[in-house]
Amino acid sequence: MPAPNGGHRHLDQVGAADRDRTVITYLASRYPLASEGEWLRRIESGEVMLDEHPAAAGERLIPGQRLAWNRPPWIEPEVPLATAILYEDQDLLAVAKPSGLPTLPGGGEFLEHTLLTLVRRRHPEANPMHRLGRCTSGLVLFAPVAAAGKLLQAAFQAPGTRKVYRALCSGHPSIDAFEITAPIGEVPYAPLGFLHAADPQGRPSISRVSVLERREGASLVDVEILTGRPHQIRIHMAWAGHPLVGDPLYGPGGIPLPETSAVPGDPGYLLHAHRLELAHPHTGERLLISCQPPPALRISKRS
Repeated sequence: MPAPNGGHRHLDQVGAADRDRTVITYLASRYPLASEGEWLRRIESGEVMLDEHPAAAGERLIPGQRLAWNRPPWIEPEVPLATAILYEDQDLLAVAKPSGLPTLPGGGEFLEHTLLTLVRRRHPEANPMHRLGRCTSGLVLFAPVAAAGKLLQAAFQAPGTRKVYRALCSGHPSIDAFEITAPIGEVPYAPLGFLHAADPQGRPSISRVSVLERREGASLVDVEILTGRPHQIRIHMAWAGHPLVGDPLYGPGGIPLPETSAVPGDPGYLLHAHRLELAHPHTGERLLISCQPPPALRISKRS
């Protein structure tokens, strides 16, 4: 049986807007994925502390207080842990992430079974410059030490940097190259409260699509993103009428499928961070780093 992780301490500082709220009201509203009853159980079991003393459910909050939930150790879901170094020097680190491995802790399930944890075993100060969805595979860029982060982030966000993904979309686009500019924002979504999706009032978003291969009922595409909105490629391809094959969440219009309760981390789609081209943050040399796609996202030999 897998061993549990080391548990985790969630720490909040009470703000002015939360004056006189009760401990349980604050926790249930701030962390709605757990019910008020579940928070009451945690409080009564001594897991919740207010300024380092056990909190009471009806205790009133004062701005500046520190509220902590000491979550006990738990067994995390099994995930693929095989990673590979694609490029490494003192200024940057590029790592291949398998589909199914979260980039960062989150979702209430993952703390140590993440790419960040694996990378920090060799580079304790490493920080990612971006993140991939749990079921998106491919290249993730890290600053290997804290001192490298600022310059590397600037290089990653520079106008000349190119970020190209490989995907399998449904159907056959009418042309081989096109641009998608649908804005992306937060929309109401019952299972999570809100979700990023196509939204006329959202933030400007740009994706450039190139069709590489037309298959039966599907197309292999490269997608270059000029902006970095959450789930941008999944949303944009769905908005264009060609959602990613197997995507359980996004449908036509770039919005959640009718009657779905899927969340962004659910599997089914094929999306891979394939190539990154940027100026080296220290030398200025132009770097092209690539990560081989999985077999289903490779161009067939007959093409």
